[in-house]
Amino acid sequence: MPIHPAIAANLHLLEGIESFEQGLADPEQRARLDAFLSIEGAPPPPAVAARPASAPGPHGDVPVRVYEPDGGGTDRPCLVWLHGGAFRMGDLDMPEADWTARQVCEPAGAVVVSVDYRLCAGGVTYPVPHDDAVAAVRWVRDSAAVLGVDPARISVGGASAGGNLATGAVLRLRDDDGWVPAALVLAYTTLHAVVPAPSAALAALMTEVPRLLRFLPEDRASITHNYLGGPESRADGYAMPANAVLDGLCPVLLLNSEYDDLRASAEAFTAALALAGVDVRQVLVPGMLHGFLSTPAADVEPVDRALALVAEVVAGQPVAVPVSA
Repeated sequence: MPIHPAIAANLHLLEGIESFEQGLADPEQRARLDAFLSIEGAPPPPAVAARPASAPGPHGDVPVRVYEPDGGGTDRPCLVWLHGGAFRMGDLDMPEADWTARQVCEPAGAVVVSVDYRLCAGGVTYPVPHDDAVAAVRWVRDSAAVLGVDPARISVGGASAGGNLATGAVLRLRDDDGWVPAALVLAYTTLHAVVPAPSAALAALMTEVPRLLRFLPEDRASITHNYLGGPESRADGYAMPANAVLDGLCPVLLLNSEYDDLRASAEAFTAALALAGVDVRQVLVPGMLHGFLSTPAADVEPVDRALALVAEVVAGQPVAVPVSA
């Protein structure tokens, strides 16, 4: 389908912005970026309780934010969530972190733990963010009783770079601890050091997307080199899970944006999971661009449906989630 009209109507705001770093540093461009990422009339997120905490890790404590549904409990489901940002941007307050956590917490009746992993800036490279992700998931698992969480109902997930980190962390815990979560939930993520070539259909769709929102090979090479601290050849299976042995993973849900260069990576990873005998489900979110969880939904029905599906996977059962008309 065409780019969703709520998104397409704001694409003109991106004209002249050459990079997100540039846009965030310039007040006028930052205002346009903020306007693009917001949908007029977006409802406030559910007002669930949230508190700071931290997980011990090899590079120091890892800050997290714990979201809790009403009613308390001792056997609630849980989602450990990692935001995106090309491994070098993002925080716990960005919509992809905070808004998403609130949208899953309430309908799923789940504790959501959002992870503030160290970013690849100022000399930080892999494996530091990966180690932080592993430490956070391990802390949630080992603190399940304190958090009021059923250890058998812990899911792990993330968006974009956070999806990569979530997958790498689950692979590490499978190998080191002999443990996997109940599910792995990934949104518009990328698992390859070099993204596979797109299909002809995807390549045609991407001609409609502004350059700022593209992930061309040179863009992805820059992101990968910054994350690894060197060339793609440094990527092991924890840094880029497409290089890993995938046997024995938990069930996986992949949500792909229809208009996203990185979709080719998730599609290839889905095929590899299936060949490894992993229970995998891939869902195309129609009309959406990369990063749709950074855009609070307001009559954006595909985003509502994607969030409802995440909540159902985390809860382990259907949930009542209002969907925009």
